[in-house]
Amino acid sequence: MGGIFIFIAITYHKQLTKDDLQHYKHIEEAIDGLLFRTSMNNEENKEMIQSLLQLGFSKDKIIIHSDVTLLEDLHLKRIHFKENDTTAFTYKEAHPDICVSMSTHDVETVKRCYENGLDSVFFGHIFPTSSHPNVPPRSKEAIQQALNVPIPIYAIGGINEHSLQKMPPGFKGICAISYFNNASLEEIKQLRKEWSTHA
Repeated sequence: MGGIFIFIAITYHKQLTKDDLQHYKHIEEAIDGLLFRTSMNNEENKEMIQSLLQLGFSKDKIIIHSDVTLLEDLHLKRIHFKENDTTAFTYKEAHPDICVSMSTHDVETVKRCYENGLDSVFFGHIFPTSSHPNVPPRSKEAIQQALNVPIPIYAIGGINEHSLQKMPPGFKGICAISYFNNASLEEIKQLRKEWSTHA
């Protein structure tokens, strides 16, 4: 695979606690990004992110979900959008210095993101996942079609230390909710070592 393999942690969709923030700070050195996708409102998200920054968490690793006002208020540089939210395209065009990504589930959306100059996409789900219990994973064909588009693609869905070994080559990184919220710093570092061997 070559190059850097990106690990993106995603928060649980809930009210975050101080314990959650301590966990993210603890695993910070082993992850490349933390996507704030919570059930909290703008002000609560802002307070939590500021608290995390006060713990010494790197500003450059924080990824905002969809909220451009929050991104700008906190002077952050990374934002992620849900599938087909065209704000991603207009925002990237107006702010080329901001890193913009989008969730995708089919090759057409991946192509649209590439054509609109987005920096990367999340693609999934790759393996069965509790987030979508009744939805089958993407087919091998769909995964390969997506990976043929020349944009960095991060796998999402059912990713853990076991499933990573079965992941098709070509992904530039992984995103996970459960794994990164439950794994220790040492376990994540070990996963990265295993990925290097696998790749």
